[in-house]
Amino acid sequence: MAEEGKRKVGAPKGNKNSTRDKRVWGKIVRKLAVQEDYKKLHSVANALYAKAEDGDISAIKELGDRLDGKAVQEIGGGDEPITIKVVTGIDTDD
Repeated sequence: MAEEGKRKVGAPKGNKNSTRDKRVWGKIVRKLAVQEDYKKLHSVANALYAKAEDGDISAIKELGDRLDGKAVQEIGGGDEPITIKVVTGIDTDD
């Protein structure tokens, strides 16, 4: 191995949960979506849009995520340090 130190980003090495040959759901959905010149995909998109028009919040959110991209969630805390007390049940007083 010439590039032994470099690793690809993704699942840990040896993870067999989502190998390419096990992604059956994605294969089936892609196959159905392209049939009949994307007719089924257009039908699903129209149904989603109709639900959003009727006020379905989850459909509105899905459309927003697809059109604008998912909102970035900032991870962080305030400027104040957090004190954490760990209780182990081990008596350290000898």
